[in-house]
Amino acid sequence: MENMVKPLIPAHMSVYADKHGVFHLLQSMVSSVLTYQPDDPVSHLISVLQRSSINIPRIMVLGPPAVGKHTVATKLSAELRAVHVTIESLLKDQSELSTQQLPVEQRVHQRLSEVDCFNKGWVLEGLPQTRLQALTLQQAGVIPEHVVILDASDDVLLERREGKLVDPVTGDVYHQTFIWQANDIIAQRLEKGRGPSEAQHLAELQLFRCEVTGLRSAYQHVLKIINSDQPHADVYQQGSHPQNNQSRADVYQQVLAFVRTRHCSRTPRILLLGPPGSGKSHQARLLSEKYKMVDVCCDQLITSAAADGSSLGEKIQSYLDDKQPVPDDLVLQVLKRRLSQVDCSSRGWILHGFPRDLQGALSLQESQHQPNRVFFLELTDDVCVERVSLRATDPVSGERFHAVTRPALTSEIQNRLETRPQDRTYAVTHTLNQCRTHTAALQSVYPDVVLIDADQDPHSVFEALESRLNSV
Repeated sequence: MENMVKPLIPAHMSVYADKHGVFHLLQSMVSSVLTYQPDDPVSHLISVLQRSSINIPRIMVLGPPAVGKHTVATKLSAELRAVHVTIESLLKDQSELSTQQLPVEQRVHQRLSEVDCFNKGWVLEGLPQTRLQALTLQQAGVIPEHVVILDASDDVLLERREGKLVDPVTGDVYHQTFIWQANDIIAQRLEKGRGPSEAQHLAELQLFRCEVTGLRSAYQHVLKIINSDQPHADVYQQGSHPQNNQSRADVYQQVLAFVRTRHCSRTPRILLLGPPGSGKSHQARLLSEKYKMVDVCCDQLITSAAADGSSLGEKIQSYLDDKQPVPDDLVLQVLKRRLSQVDCSSRGWILHGFPRDLQGALSLQESQHQPNRVFFLELTDDVCVERVSLRATDPVSGERFHAVTRPALTSEIQNRLETRPQDRTYAVTHTLNQCRTHTAALQSVYPDVVLIDADQDPHSVFEALESRLNSV
């Protein structure tokens, strides 16, 4: 959907569009017209513009059976005052209004096109169930702002199914182990939950396991996967389950925090800053692999430019031969050439290795390739030295390994590994000292820089980056 409203445009126009939220506005307008298909599109678009400052929720809550979708979706719709749409309500609406059997995707489109969903927003529970359904809904203009996939192990899901309890008065769902009701009056009237048979449960679970990869792919830019094998702390009877009282934030609070972030359709232009060893290259690769952005490593660009035989490359090579830093003006020429290419303009980019000081940052800001998201990976000097000094490079493949976090795959590779001069302890210490002298100046150029604790496992660092990637 985003590509429909984001044509290839010159860099300076892209900067203006990002600054004023033009892409987000266009996406909202096109999505709304396709979803509601009004007889008078102009009047409809005026109403969209008038409410553009209001964050109307459009949320999907997905997951396998017994994972807690209904509990979370019910609480979300109540808190956000949005319309709660379920498979059951869609079937009921159809049976009351028409005898014609419509495909589920068409029922969803019709329901979400109604006035209450337009004005109040919606929380769609349990749909789509397959990648094909997701693509059909996207083609119909049903574009969520947030998609939550709840998940848990098969054993946990089976245990929840067997212990499900329902309040016959309110319809609220509880569980004799996971979610108990502290109020004795309510607890006494709970009934064994009626649901699908074990065979049907297993069939639905198998369908989800088969389709979850496709669903994740269809909604990857607005997606949050949350482990549902955690307590719902607000409904525990105090003292009844003490092991849960000190656990992580409950599932619902994690979902609520996610849906309160507002996603942007800006073309990502990410700058990763941080000392040597903080993991900039690794995180750039992870972001590039998941979000298809271009990984722009300045050191690799410089090396490639030096070898291309051009006049610019010859100038750069002379500095490399003398083991001198390449001047910023030459580096910027190489960067501008790369960042102006079509893949960077359309898919976005992640830059690391430049700028290294105040002047480089100011020069980048004066170009047409300013970053719109800046992250600083924080790490202490001791950890930096430990990480970098344990690195070694395979001279055959050029691949980099680490004695602790990424050891060589075979003894043959291990025996030929070499430590680069710049990775030796004294060289790392010198580089760190230079880096620290420029850190405050770099952060002054980027006052909205997001600080990320890099002294944790790479997956946790990636999650921290990802959680801020699409939020304003």
